[in-house]
Amino acid sequence: NCEQGISSHPCGVCDTCREIDQGNFVDLLEIDAASRTKVEDTRELLDNVQYRPARGRFKVYLIDEVHMLSRHSFNALLKTLEEPPPYVKFLLATTDPQKLPITILSRCLQFHLKSLDQTQIAKQLEWVLDQEGQPFEPRALLALAKAADGSMRDALSLTDQALAHGNGSVRLESVLAMLGTLDHRHLHQLLEAILRQDAPATMAKITEIATLGPDFDQLHAELEGLLHRIAMAQLLPASVQE
Repeated sequence: NCEQGISSHPCGVCDTCREIDQGNFVDLLEIDAASRTKVEDTRELLDNVQYRPARGRFKVYLIDEVHMLSRHSFNALLKTLEEPPPYVKFLLATTDPQKLPITILSRCLQFHLKSLDQTQIAKQLEWVLDQEGQPFEPRALLALAKAADGSMRDALSLTDQALAHGNGSVRLESVLAMLGTLDHRHLHQLLEAILRQDAPATMAKITEIATLGPDFDQLHAELEGLLHRIAMAQLLPASVQE
């Protein structure tokens, strides 16, 4: 719908592009399938398909978490997906494509999007917080990016929680406490005690860590990650970043 024409790279500066970025473009309709799973919701959506776009070339329906729709909803959607009006486009987004009926998949052009890496997520969080005028620590953003596990949506949700937890700022200490993640010095001290085969020191450190109320599954994953980085540093020093 970019005013400069149809291409793989919208201009980003025309009125249409700016309204889409701001989430208020009249011909882009976002539907959360997780909360609108009933066939009545789908039929209401399809009743509006007959109306032409108000401003853009196309009326675009973005259905998020589409795999959450009921079987009857998919059946109602099938005919329109097979023969949509020329001015309508459907974007079906899902985190679990295996749950989509084959009849739906066969009528769609599929794009498998890769997870974002931690640096990309941290940079986007930095941009968002700068736009909102919220103070932050770069290391805190990296911790949030790591916890998001490649999902920008999860990263934004965690950032909202971090702002609430940190009284309007995103600080490393409060983020680690929120995530149940330990400061790396605790991991280093625990690993050193294990490597020395010092059982009393190991148990004392575990007891100290337990008083901090960590997520022990996360602690195990962090310890595995530390061992992995040590092994990489020994074999390929150039591949390990600070």
